[in-house]
Amino acid sequence: PAQVMEWTQGKAIVATGSPFGSVEYDGRQFEISQCNNSYIFPGIGLGVISAKASRITDEMLMVASMTLAELVPESSDPTVGILPPLTALTDISKKIAFAVGRVAQAEGWALQTSEEELLGHIERNFWLPEYREYRRVAMRAR
Repeated sequence: PAQVMEWTQGKAIVATGSPFGSVEYDGRQFEISQCNNSYIFPGIGLGVISAKASRITDEMLMVASMTLAELVPESSDPTVGILPPLTALTDISKKIAFAVGRVAQAEGWALQTSEEELLGHIERNFWLPEYREYRRVAMRAR
């Protein structure tokens, strides 16, 4: 990313598939967004599972992309990343899941439920990784 900013005199809009730190060019810090499937796929899976959809359609993929596009920070500041921060992934995934679930219902590939029920299913199905504390126990002799 640093070379791209240098080659374009700071005019490039940069997103990479892997994480990169911010880049300094001409005394300004440019945030480099990470652009890969980590933004879209969790929400698609969560939406399909929560709506109990029997298939994934092109329209579901399109609404996932459009929902992410709506969450892009609006800014004319070229130093700001072009995608929301990955720290917002939980909220992004839930919003994409809801949009995907509604399309699945509209297309007839999922059970018809209210918006509130779908949101409830999304909350119940959302998984957060947690590291539980374990305590060592004595091993039994064989």
